[in-house]
Amino acid sequence: MSYERFRRTVSLFLGLVVLITSGIQADERIQRQRDLVTTTMKKAATYFHGKLAVNGGYVYHYTEDLKTRWGEGLATPTQIWVQPPATPTVGMAFMKAYNATGDEYYLDVAKKTANALLYGQLKSGGWRNAIDFDSKSKQTAEYRNGKGSGSNVSSLDDGQTQSAIRFLIQFDAAMKFNDPKIHEATEFALAALLKAQYPNGGFPQTWTGPVSQESPKKANYPNYDWRTEGRVKNYWDMYTLNDNTCGYLAETLLEAYRVYQKPEYLQALEKLGDFLILAQMPEPQPGWAQQYSYEMQPIWARKFEPPGVSGDESQEAIETLMMIYRGTNNRKYLEPIPSALKWLDKSKLRDNTLARYYELKTNRPLYMEREGEKYSLTYDDRNLPDHYGWKTVSKIPLLRKQYSEANSGKTEIDPWTLDQLTKEAASIVSAMDDQGRWKSKFQGERLIGQAKFKTGDVYLASEVFSRNLSTLAEFLERTKGK
Repeated sequence: MSYERFRRTVSLFLGLVVLITSGIQADERIQRQRDLVTTTMKKAATYFHGKLAVNGGYVYHYTEDLKTRWGEGLATPTQIWVQPPATPTVGMAFMKAYNATGDEYYLDVAKKTANALLYGQLKSGGWRNAIDFDSKSKQTAEYRNGKGSGSNVSSLDDGQTQSAIRFLIQFDAAMKFNDPKIHEATEFALAALLKAQYPNGGFPQTWTGPVSQESPKKANYPNYDWRTEGRVKNYWDMYTLNDNTCGYLAETLLEAYRVYQKPEYLQALEKLGDFLILAQMPEPQPGWAQQYSYEMQPIWARKFEPPGVSGDESQEAIETLMMIYRGTNNRKYLEPIPSALKWLDKSKLRDNTLARYYELKTNRPLYMEREGEKYSLTYDDRNLPDHYGWKTVSKIPLLRKQYSEANSGKTEIDPWTLDQLTKEAASIVSAMDDQGRWKSKFQGERLIGQAKFKTGDVYLASEVFSRNLSTLAEFLERTKGK
């Protein structure tokens, strides 16, 4: 670290933390902290929007010189990404900054982000993972504005449509519903989303229109050889939990009900919770699978995604049930959790992680080996393909704590203490460079979108920007009136 960087870091930390020990009055100290945070936020947002936005939209990662951009793969100059942590994630960070500061700049740049999403809204009501502004590109889709062609498949995978809707709801509310284009597009998307919900409360991974009306069943084990039979080509039409689909949906429906107060959004949330209750597997594995058939049996998805009870999706299902409980105050959504936590606890691997898949009934950790484009099932974890998360971090202690709090009647998760938030804000402020950038250095970690960085490469990330801006906004919110 250079002397100048060291001096600046020390100065910033003094401004945010060490001043606590000085003789400055508390209100003056907090105001200085707030002023420094406010300045940092504006500088960072001005750089990020001014230098990185394409028609108001964003991708996942950028090289330091901004010449190369990555979404789910290399992005062209005319593409933006919808899938988090890209365009809607950045837009929601702008909204948090606007709500915390009242600065119209954030609302102005958020409007550009909203219009970018409107451009790429599909005729089926939702979004794909990316939007291309080049109408002649083969990567366009059947946009409502008529400027694209191709796919009309709205996707819930990885929170694509859900995140776009959440951001638009927030922006619509900030505009007091007076932007007719935004308001109409948001209502159109929500109406399409409700029509994509099955009678049992589950959702498909994708849709082009209203879903079929299948009768509700309880989760059960397949009575055929799942290794070789029962593969379904159109698994995306069936009930899915993969990649936290239900968690993103619960957040979206809660946001919709909070803002619009329409009972159908709360009813859809409750139906989603009812589906998760139905989808919990019976003993000896009372967790959840990634994907279910209409018979409510775990099924194959992609060729490296076998039927199995999933450590990752089970943890997400528990989090979602607690979220639905907090939104409805109905204790039935807590009832599946104790047995699921017990199963997760006994399923931990030697390194305290959880397997992505556990074999049906035997509960043996299940993996894949790859040779070329061919995958084969294995119990051996020594030669795993590196393009997929075969293991996941165990959140069991945190989930137990949150369940205990919810079970005792607590309906909110504890935020950071003000001291913790102050220290985190100090760290974020000190990490910003003179241009207003929060830079990351690649150390071989697995990145969303699998950007092609080499060890030591410096890059900019929408996820880091959004998280930091949101945390600083939270600091301002928590210190209002102090």
